[in-house]
Amino acid sequence: MEQSELFEAPSPCIGVCENSPKGYCKGCMRSRDERFGWHEMNTGEQLQVMKLCARRYQRVMERKQARANGEVNLELNFPDPSEPKSPQSNLL
Repeated sequence: MEQSELFEAPSPCIGVCENSPKGYCKGCMRSRDERFGWHEMNTGEQLQVMKLCARRYQRVMERKQARANGEVNLELNFPDPSEPKSPQSNLL
């Protein structure tokens, strides 16, 4: 038996149950499957989901900070239309 199985993991739900455009809860950052399957997961699985939620939250905060600093479009990284195109771009 692993140490993580000795203690019950608390639900990360904070009562803000609204989906983001990517399908994650805006309150706890769990996916739909993670929310609905929470009570069927063992403690190790729940702790793994909580780690994923923490990473998702960190990415959201990094994007918000980047927007506040004037940086845009970090995720999709579209090319600047004023820059010359690569001669290989028409191969795609």
